[in-house]
Amino acid sequence: MEPRTVLNEKFFIVTRGKSRKGFCRGCIGRIESETKRGEFVGLLYGGNSNPGTPKNGGLVKIEDMYPLTRHQAQLLLFISSASRRLELLCNPQLFSAICELSQDDLVVVKHKNGHLPGLVKNLMQIGRKDNKDDLYMLAFEVEFVDTDHTLSSKKPPLSLFSAADIIQVVPSYSVPLGLQWKDAICGGLNRKAVTRNSCIANIGSCAQPATENRTEQSLTQNQSLSSVPLEVGSMVEVVSNSGITVYGVIRWLGVPGGKTGEWAGIELDYDVKGCSDGMYGGQRFFTCKEKRALFVPITKCSPDGRFLSASTGKEILKSTDTTPVPPYEDTDEDVPPIPESEAPFLLVGKMKGIQGHINSCYLDATLFSLFSSSVTLDGICKKPADTDQPITCTLRAIVNRLRRQGFVPAESVMNFRTHLGCDTFRTEEKDPEEFITVLFQKVLCTEPLLKLRSKRETSQGAYTFQIFLEKEQMGQIPTVQQLMDTSCLSGDLKFETMPSCLIVQMPRFGNKYKMFSHIIPSLKLDITDLLYNSPRECFVCGRLAEYECLQCLPDRKLQPGRIKQYCTTCNAQIHNHPSRQGHSPSALAVPVEVPTDTPVPRHTMELFAVLCIQTSHYVSFVKYGSDAHSWIFFDSMADRCGDDQSGYNIPEVRACPELGDFLSQPEEELSQANPSQAPELVRRLLCDSYMFLYQSSTTCFESQTVRSLKCV
Repeated sequence: MEPRTVLNEKFFIVTRGKSRKGFCRGCIGRIESETKRGEFVGLLYGGNSNPGTPKNGGLVKIEDMYPLTRHQAQLLLFISSASRRLELLCNPQLFSAICELSQDDLVVVKHKNGHLPGLVKNLMQIGRKDNKDDLYMLAFEVEFVDTDHTLSSKKPPLSLFSAADIIQVVPSYSVPLGLQWKDAICGGLNRKAVTRNSCIANIGSCAQPATENRTEQSLTQNQSLSSVPLEVGSMVEVVSNSGITVYGVIRWLGVPGGKTGEWAGIELDYDVKGCSDGMYGGQRFFTCKEKRALFVPITKCSPDGRFLSASTGKEILKSTDTTPVPPYEDTDEDVPPIPESEAPFLLVGKMKGIQGHINSCYLDATLFSLFSSSVTLDGICKKPADTDQPITCTLRAIVNRLRRQGFVPAESVMNFRTHLGCDTFRTEEKDPEEFITVLFQKVLCTEPLLKLRSKRETSQGAYTFQIFLEKEQMGQIPTVQQLMDTSCLSGDLKFETMPSCLIVQMPRFGNKYKMFSHIIPSLKLDITDLLYNSPRECFVCGRLAEYECLQCLPDRKLQPGRIKQYCTTCNAQIHNHPSRQGHSPSALAVPVEVPTDTPVPRHTMELFAVLCIQTSHYVSFVKYGSDAHSWIFFDSMADRCGDDQSGYNIPEVRACPELGDFLSQPEEELSQANPSQAPELVRRLLCDSYMFLYQSSTTCFESQTVRSLKCV
């Protein structure tokens, strides 16, 4: 029986649904027939020996597939990773442009040396065709362009790339149209518009050659956009001499020394060779990651065309003429945390992160902090195959979409809020600690993250740790380590076990009151001295400690703010001092089997996110990798398009490597720093911190979570 007319192309890709007899998400198939039940019998491509030779794939439903042309199927088949196929398919504008590539079109490709420009030279057929059902895979031969925007004279062998390796397409007919980094009209390539060449097949039925009408339309659009005013914070695009468009945010406007007219300092979305970290002409104008700062005359900038309407100049979601990809359910394949090398490209920019809606910032900031890059919490997203609770599936879909596409629309979050079941979660702003408790306890059914033991030998569980202390116990600008130590000693609390995740809530209450005007983040939190019945070393000599003294905590002669514990000898000597004779040190429970001269291992936790609040609005900072500068700032409602009734919020993720520069200073210098003179985002972190999120690199959280999810 012939397939339904709605699927006029026999090739398809599976976009959702559970695996059924060979077919799974991301698989490429070909329809053979239709059953009486309305399902399709298909052949499956992608074998290891010859991916182009099909095998029996079984049955697949029409709602679980997306139709492809032959050329689209061939392009996707060369992409070995199923998740990367779906990621490309979910970017219909880019995929459509890739399908229309012509010879000598300029592209930017992912390469081991970074993102490199090159010219498409050939479309290569990969594989063999032994019978009529076999399918060639298609790959692009690309000739690299040197950084001085000229073709390499050495003529190295052409490199082969899949469609997923292409991150930007510049059609050959559009190269002379864009603004230039330099004053040259067309840059170094000096190429003319070309039509589609026979050596590259047409990919997709919607391909169109370049025409004068399209050229005139592009010129009209550029003229219209050039009238849009630009200011610090505006998202812009700049076209290089070779025709490559780079995108970024204006961080500085002014006239640099030796120049005339207004210039813009732009923080680019990704590294570009030859760019700086905010320095120009030996002077620093702003701070960003190395190879991200571009300085050009403001006349060379135009509004970011990805989010602008040429007619109005207002930010909108850009529409596309291509058929939208149907949403797929993430039921079988969990997406791992975003790698450090990919996070800046996937996350940084506007319409990135989680889109806010109706007082959802507390939830948006918390989800982004917990799940975007934390390795320790990765196990929370994984669930057994027999778990089909709607709220759990909705949460996993949010996490997977964030990690795969870098953006989650407001509809997904509102659906999750509805599943939470409480009216206040749907419309009102809640405290993050309340949401965290519901998330872990009700949604994921995990045991408390913390097990605390008090002096009464009673144990209690908790999902967050609230700092309680008297302001007089601390200095003006305390660190998180000092707050943690003082709070635990004051309340005589200890951790029964080493936590995998520790969420520390700062001493502030409501939107107005906060005990300290500034708090210094501790990148590493040492909780060795906060573990119950665990070996501890003497503060003075380093031998096994047997006593602990709360009164010594603020002593300015003994490193104030740090926990003090002593061996028997040092305890007697320290408290022989006249100013400490009134102290009452308490005896520690010392493990019998531990030798007194054995070095005590340290137990530390690493900071991976900070939730902040300012005037009832929550935002977050996330450390997405091991590099000191790998920090990003997330605001789910950074901007808005339209009015309150018909508009929508525009989330934004910004790179903030300056936070790494600030926190890399010694603790003594941090305590004496003037926060008012710090960069904007650094100042915001120090002043508005609400929760600090730490993770242990030595304790596996996944096994506990997977077991706990079975009860959902």
